[in-house]
Amino acid sequence: MTGDATGRYAGVRAAVVGTGLIGGSVLLRLADAGLDVAGWDPDPATRERARAAGLVTPDTIEQAVAGRDVVFLGGPLPTLPRTLARVAAATAPGCVLTDVGSTKVDVAEAADRLGLTDRFVPGHPMAGAESAGLTAASTTLLAGAAWVLCPAPAAATHAFRWLTGLLVELFGARVVPMSAPAHDSAAALASHVPHLLAGALAGAVQRAPVRDAVLALAAGSFRDGTRVAGTPAERTANMLLGNRARVLDELAEVSAFLGELAAALRAGDAAALTARYAEAAAARSALLDPRYAGRDREFRTDGDHAAEVSWLRGLGEEGGHLTGCQVDATTVSYTAWCPLAD
Repeated sequence: MTGDATGRYAGVRAAVVGTGLIGGSVLLRLADAGLDVAGWDPDPATRERARAAGLVTPDTIEQAVAGRDVVFLGGPLPTLPRTLARVAAATAPGCVLTDVGSTKVDVAEAADRLGLTDRFVPGHPMAGAESAGLTAASTTLLAGAAWVLCPAPAAATHAFRWLTGLLVELFGARVVPMSAPAHDSAAALASHVPHLLAGALAGAVQRAPVRDAVLALAAGSFRDGTRVAGTPAERTANMLLGNRARVLDELAEVSAFLGELAAALRAGDAAALTARYAEAAAARSALLDPRYAGRDREFRTDGDHAAEVSWLRGLGEEGGHLTGCQVDATTVSYTAWCPLAD
């Protein structure tokens, strides 16, 4: 587990707005690390549960975020642009803002319209569970997670650097820097389409005449393949609709591959089936046994920010991540890792 706040993050005052599964886990971890952190949720019952757990939970969002150095925004995806505007108005210009939503383009565009790209860094910790709410949150849910951050060009670099260091130090995060559109394209295939497939499989079983027999026989493959079908339906719908075009594009690619499998099965072509499954197994193997090589990089703190952001985005889009970011008077140093070729 990651350690407590030290060094430049000792004394940081944080807030979390929207304390569901992910926001609640951020709140619990920051409190566990010893930070001065306040949480707020629009649901009064959730605020009462947080207070009962010993967490600071004011009655208003403005009270929760006032005087904070960093604010994490959670809640339903359609609400994030409005929440961002409200929090920005209630915080000082130096307060770093980020979110934990599962799509990034809409909230990044909202930040641009609001003139907040100098301090808002869109984020997405790649972790979760089929359960929901603060009662399902934990201090360890996000430990070691791949955590996407989307740096904007130029002035946003300072906020990105600071937030990267905080996430690495307090969560042990593997920070994946990407542009918002690149994130949404990758997340469509990594996360959103799997929700469609899980829903389709579980839904087909629910409608099947032999439903109960299927469930009695179901073992690991069915449980693993349908796990995310148990997530709250409204949350899944918001996620899919928030990335609709990209999800449909990637679903077409998955459907094409499924069509190849079906065609080989229909033709009784064992060689084609074997070849397609060998192709699929290569991706599964790379997921279970990833191999990386170090590629550290330095930039001048007052240098070419556009070049820095370009390098960061390229690193993430190549499958790489950051495990360190150190800033001194003249230099920013990144500890980076890139995947080795198969």
